[in-house]
Amino acid sequence: MIPKMIDVKHLTKTFRQADHKRDLAGTLRQLVAPKYREIKAVEDVSFSLDRGEFVGYLGPNGAGKSTTIKMLTGLLVPSAGEVLVDGMIPWKQRTQYVARIGAVFGQRSSLWWDLPVIDSLELLQSLYKIPAQRFKSNLAEYRALLQLDEFLGSPVRSLSLGQRMRAELCAALLHDPKLLFLDEPTIGLDVVAKERIRRFVQHINRERETTIILTTHDLSDIERLCKRVIILDHGRILYDGLLQTLVERFEGEHLIRLTLVNSPQLIAFDGLRLVSSDGIQAVYAYDHHSLSGAEALRKLQEKYEVIDFELVRPSVEETIRRIYEEKLLLEPPPGS
Repeated sequence: MIPKMIDVKHLTKTFRQADHKRDLAGTLRQLVAPKYREIKAVEDVSFSLDRGEFVGYLGPNGAGKSTTIKMLTGLLVPSAGEVLVDGMIPWKQRTQYVARIGAVFGQRSSLWWDLPVIDSLELLQSLYKIPAQRFKSNLAEYRALLQLDEFLGSPVRSLSLGQRMRAELCAALLHDPKLLFLDEPTIGLDVVAKERIRRFVQHINRERETTIILTTHDLSDIERLCKRVIILDHGRILYDGLLQTLVERFEGEHLIRLTLVNSPQLIAFDGLRLVSSDGIQAVYAYDHHSLSGAEALRKLQEKYEVIDFELVRPSVEETIRRIYEEKLLLEPPPGS
């Protein structure tokens, strides 16, 4: 049996935080006999990834995503649990381990700010001890795919955000890592730059079978790139499975936008809710679990003369936002 790329069992990370009181007496007591409270940033998290998977790791701010990634990259030591990545324990075999992984963090740079991009890449060749021929081959491929030539000789500080992210991706992959961590790789980028980066990471995942974990708040990235998602909240996994299954289970009402022959008196009926109307334009909503789009349209055509129509599903972003806001994945309290 082929071993998993990542195998996480009962992972927990607890931080101690000083229990400060705002008044003077409380501050003095804290100085003499400090009190602390424990905060569980990650609690009993278990999951595994096969080699070559591309998984979205999602959750609202403060859910524990960054803490998990820091443990998986070896930057933090867990309070409890086990992590095995490509047969290694990240924080115990750090020197060997970092040679096998790549990481791109949207808010941080692994490049030298005042050096030309090519100088940074050559320094990384030396740090990772990349053989000359492999460095030359990888750099040639990434130069073409990421269109780096226009700014290879420019200092990193002079690059646009989109250019810097392309350079960061090249830097993270020069040493052929088996696992790539992407944290907000498209944050702040325009539509064209986002699409270029998405195509590139898809290529790396498909052609080099690089395992990729993507954390992002841009759910269009998830929709385009990931079949599987893991959703975390308050340090616990709420969902681990196919994105499509999640969407089908939790997406809200579907819409039908209509253009009518005239402006009749519109009403709600038979599972169809009138959302809005303006002259010959109307929008109806329906529960797709109990009524198909074809059935909804047929009911409307029986009542009104329809010139044109459009069936509209909620976006993945709307569905995930609804899951967060309405806490749809949280277990109900006992006895409810």
